[in-house]
Amino acid sequence: MRRRVTAKQGFTVWAVVVFAFLYLPILVMVIFAFNKPSATSVAAFHGGNICDIPPDQVGNITVWNGFTSCWFSAGLHDPTYIPAIVTSLQIAAAAAIISTALGLCAALALARMRPRLRAPFDALVYLTLVVPEIVIAVASLIFFVQARNYFHAFPPLGKTTILLGQVVFNASVAMLIIRARFVGMGDTLEEAAYDLGSGPMATFRQVTLPRLMPAIVAAALLSFTFSFDDYVVPAFTNGTTNTWPIVLFSAVRFGLTPAVNALATIMLTITVLAVIITAIVLRRSRVRAAPGQDQTAGLGIAVGLR
Repeated sequence: MRRRVTAKQGFTVWAVVVFAFLYLPILVMVIFAFNKPSATSVAAFHGGNICDIPPDQVGNITVWNGFTSCWFSAGLHDPTYIPAIVTSLQIAAAAAIISTALGLCAALALARMRPRLRAPFDALVYLTLVVPEIVIAVASLIFFVQARNYFHAFPPLGKTTILLGQVVFNASVAMLIIRARFVGMGDTLEEAAYDLGSGPMATFRQVTLPRLMPAIVAAALLSFTFSFDDYVVPAFTNGTTNTWPIVLFSAVRFGLTPAVNALATIMLTITVLAVIITAIVLRRSRVRAAPGQDQTAGLGIAVGLR
């Protein structure tokens, strides 16, 4: 009994250390979004707003110099960062929708396929996930350029090619998540719906789709996150289009201001709120489920946590 308690305490401490390692950098970023420029920079600046100090004159932003909230306004009015963030949001939203739709169709098809026919498609899906992203980026660049040379109707390097390159990876991720949920929930209710005279489309709309909704939401959220944070594929296929990771990486070479931390804090807040709202909606839909209907247990089941 004493050994069990000791082991449990050890795993608890280890879990706390892991979570601290993961989330403390985010907390530091949020704190330093309210950091003033260095005292030397403020003394040498003759303007009215200290957040108008150029990045190369801000000083050491890794040392706490005092509290200010003006970086949020400076970040939201920055002509360099905001267009890039909007572009990334547009691409990520489109990639999430397309990838989730393709992943849903592929999951339903592959789950009902014979093993011999399914094996080649499974290999393609896993190959997309295990191949280094730099290889996918280079291959996408070569393909898009050659396609543009031979078919002039093919879009040039830009938003569309970034979107196509990211859908290749995100669709595989979405398919695995949705397929795991689809296989795990069984087909008892679908067979019961068929026995009661329901057609394939009605059964899918009223039985299968509601039960798959937690996995679909999880796949869409992951696809959106992967697309928004991706740097490698857009760096090769962007042409003259600048996404948020590309602009941020370029800004690192010339000096950052806490405005970047402020924008990241805003996006983090929006993301957390979106996840909370999604969890509340899924929880209410579970509570309102009819008696005897399969009650989804939220995002945890979809991603294999429960």
